[in-house]
Amino acid sequence: MYDWLKVVHILAVISWMAGLLYLPRLMVYHVASAVGSEQDLTFRVMERRLLKAIMRPAAVVALVTGLALIYVAGHSLLDVWLLIKLFAVVLMFGSHSVLEKHVSEFSRSQRLKSSRYFRILNEVPTVLMIVIVVMVVVKPFQ
Repeated sequence: MYDWLKVVHILAVISWMAGLLYLPRLMVYHVASAVGSEQDLTFRVMERRLLKAIMRPAAVVALVTGLALIYVAGHSLLDVWLLIKLFAVVLMFGSHSVLEKHVSEFSRSQRLKSSRYFRILNEVPTVLMIVIVVMVVVKPFQ
């Protein structure tokens, strides 16, 4: 059962990460489009579908299977590597929430941030992913 949980978890994380990396890139280009233009409307549909059809379900599955893996493997919540990983996961969900907010703003024709902001936001999941992978594979501080 552990191996199947891990397979589902990895697939969910890959799907979620794809969205976390792609959505801010869409927003870089979206912010440059004219409000109400055909391009603006296309970006709105793309962002909404990516968020609702891929990112949200993948995030939920990643969370549920991740917690199940911790339980099944019998990891201690006192392990420093696991605490750091979980903190990075919480920050990843925070990043997801920020993207949700921006999708909502774009859907209301609000352009509150620059393309530079979205370029920087695009790097946050990458840094968090590196921290998470190092914690899981290397398990420093163990």
